[in-house]
Amino acid sequence: MDIKAVAIAIPADANIIVGQAHFIKTAEDLAEIAIGSVPGIKFGLAFSEASGPCLVRTEGNDPELVKAAAAAAVAVGAGHSFYLIVKNAFPINLLNAVKDCQEVARVFCATANPLQVLVAQTPGGNGIVGVVDGSPPKGVETDADRQVRREMIRKFGYKLQ
Repeated sequence: MDIKAVAIAIPADANIIVGQAHFIKTAEDLAEIAIGSVPGIKFGLAFSEASGPCLVRTEGNDPELVKAAAAAAVAVGAGHSFYLIVKNAFPINLLNAVKDCQEVARVFCATANPLQVLVAQTPGGNGIVGVVDGSPPKGVETDADRQVRREMIRKFGYKLQ
């Protein structure tokens, strides 16, 4: 078995949710979750079918994001994986609904950071074994850093003033 790191290109001002699911209806169900979770969301979704024609199935309402999601699916090449790229929304707005989708087996990450998907290659195909999400820690936050973090969360509207 070989393990390789596949860099995923995330469009500017977008976030990605990478996961594993088990059925072709995943594409439509996750698209409905995106639309129903955040009014005005822009998204592209790709789901790698793992049997039959083994196609990358796509949905979305933004052609650039659909293209980026499909490129991620092709680059990773792992059956039953999905790539949901969103704009005008944060993953926190739809992550629980994605995890509650009956076909979703796991979520590997939800991020806007530089992303690498760790892919195990075997004679039978590829599988995701994990992700590298962002950069390593540079230290522990100070009181000033804590204040900046708390202000940012409130600026985004996730906490009351």
